[in-house]
Amino acid sequence: MQRKVLGRGLDALIAGPRAVVESAPESGTHEISIADIVANPYQPRARFDDDAIRELSTSIKASGVLQPIIVRKSPDGGFQLVAGERRLRASGLAGLARIPAIVRDVPDGKMLEFALVENIQRENLNPIEEAKAYRALAEKAGLTHDEISERVGKQRVSITNSLRLLALPPEVQDMVSRETMSAGHARALLALEAPGEILAAARYVSSKGFSVRRTEAFVRRRMRRQHSRPAKTRTNGLAEWENKLQQRFATRVTIASGRKGGRVEFEYYSQEDLERLLEAWAVL
Repeated sequence: MQRKVLGRGLDALIAGPRAVVESAPESGTHEISIADIVANPYQPRARFDDDAIRELSTSIKASGVLQPIIVRKSPDGGFQLVAGERRLRASGLAGLARIPAIVRDVPDGKMLEFALVENIQRENLNPIEEAKAYRALAEKAGLTHDEISERVGKQRVSITNSLRLLALPPEVQDMVSRETMSAGHARALLALEAPGEILAAARYVSSKGFSVRRTEAFVRRRMRRQHSRPAKTRTNGLAEWENKLQQRFATRVTIASGRKGGRVEFEYYSQEDLERLLEAWAVL
């Protein structure tokens, strides 16, 4: 499905004079040695699809680089990539020594913004990469959610919902990054309280192939069960121990203390989940 781009586009965002180097007047591009180009340190994409890079490399061997990359001059000499890392990687893989490029005067504060916009408009980031890039735009570039929305052509609520994913436990973020769980499923799980419970629920709904709607219903049932339990006074330290156990075993854990002892309860949500716990305890 082709993505509909609502933003102003990369060219409209990159203002500033082009550097004067050897160029082809009819195209406005310059042939630059690939060896002289270093990566954009603000690149939001953490993973690159190797198969897609190889496919692009094959296309470049047959037809050349159809769209120039964008670079800026590096203070240390050479050039620093602004946008076009997939094309740069694929060109190197294709054995090219030089690549067509546009040289622009781009300040540090705009580098992340341009890399993000290019990635979103030319090839989707995975949801976690996108969320981390939005966070970097807010924290490093000082943009508000409204300003980010304008730059990337998405509604403000989409930016906010994307950033919510970063509250997930790292293991669940990884599931979303690897696309074994959708962002919609993951956001539904955020209503749960403990990181261990979120992780256990993520594994369960993923193993069962739940839809987002069914995941939301599952979470509501879980929350009703929690709220129906009588409130317990927590002994100092018990809540912290529960949280550590929940993160260690990826399930909800309750420690109930009595006058002379108590009990530790581990919840499981399927036969497979029980077997996982038994293996962790070296019972199986």
